[in-house]
Amino acid sequence: MAKIVPFKAVRPARDKVSLVTSRSYDEYSPAELASQLDYNPFSFLHILKPAYMNMQKIAAPVRFKSVNTKYGEYKDEQILKKEATPVFYLYEIQSKNRTYTGIIAGTSIDDYKNNVIKKHEDTLPYRVEYFKDYLHLTGFNTEPVLITYPENPELEQWIAVKKQKRPLYLFTSLNREKHVLWRIKDEGEIKWLQKQFENIESLYIADGHHRSASAEMLYEQDKASGNENLNYFMSFLISENDLKIYEYNRIIHDLNGLTKNQFINALAKDFIVENKAQELWKPEEKFSFGMYLDGEFYALKLKDTKFDSVLEALDAQILYEKVLHPLLGITDLRNDTRIEYIPGSRPITTIKQMIDETEFEVGFMLFPASINEIKDLADNNLIMPPKSTYIEPKFRSGLVMYEI
Repeated sequence: MAKIVPFKAVRPARDKVSLVTSRSYDEYSPAELASQLDYNPFSFLHILKPAYMNMQKIAAPVRFKSVNTKYGEYKDEQILKKEATPVFYLYEIQSKNRTYTGIIAGTSIDDYKNNVIKKHEDTLPYRVEYFKDYLHLTGFNTEPVLITYPENPELEQWIAVKKQKRPLYLFTSLNREKHVLWRIKDEGEIKWLQKQFENIESLYIADGHHRSASAEMLYEQDKASGNENLNYFMSFLISENDLKIYEYNRIIHDLNGLTKNQFINALAKDFIVENKAQELWKPEEKFSFGMYLDGEFYALKLKDTKFDSVLEALDAQILYEKVLHPLLGITDLRNDTRIEYIPGSRPITTIKQMIDETEFEVGFMLFPASINEIKDLADNNLIMPPKSTYIEPKFRSGLVMYEI
């Protein structure tokens, strides 16, 4: 039984929404960031990086308080406005190839603690602590946790009808995505939506494990304050059928002292190895892997596909257990500097180019994990290897803020 709540969101003024919202801060190159900060006075990036300072040279508490100050200025200038009453939102993102639609709501810290909201990724304590301090000192969050729920025909029908109504926002961003936001403030609709989620046994975090863990830590730290907003964190809830799950591919700096032939011969113990020469080959089914080495692509098909658990059968885990650890000597997937990760949303030519033109020597392409694998892991309290999935949609910064 999952609980969702409406909240008094802060959002851009309607006439400025396309100017205020931005991609995630980390997605901008230095040149793009400088351009936005120089030529767009309304960009939410000014809040995330106040006064165009070199924020990395300033202590974190000072940076976070500067973010809070700039955020307050945007509210004072009516660039950002707060809803008069608690609301839900229906939000649609239309990219070139896909359309994503979900509900923006507050989700329960108690549900998170009691495993009604389930996890499949591990978190780094220092990152959880860092973002907890960020939330505490800035007083808001604009990055919802991406949560998925099982297919629900009634919700799908309601969403289809709602999308016929006049939206609150409709704009196109510079990366050619169309964004549409509907406000749900009718008390009857709010109660109906809450009832729909009360009938859902489990929700699953798709993206945002550190954010949800930070919200829990902040709740434990500040719950004595009586601030009701601490009991929830902002989430973007989307049907599991609407998610797009990509793999994270791996590129490695060296062969751990092995020659090319020694390495391929070692792979043949566990895989059927087929040379694909110049064909841009990537796997099309589970238990298959692509490899790029010395200017050629290879198909690797696992010989033995019998496993005792869903974690052991996960392709990212198989690659680690059969190749990365025993052959290439990589033990720490999160911190080893010899390995880097490329989202599967990027073309395979990216891997080829990085190996051909930089210091990397070998790359591996994986088949994406399925939603059922993710749910099975979460249901069994198992944790995926780091960088196993890259999941879309990605939320737009500055569109909706949850104040704490």
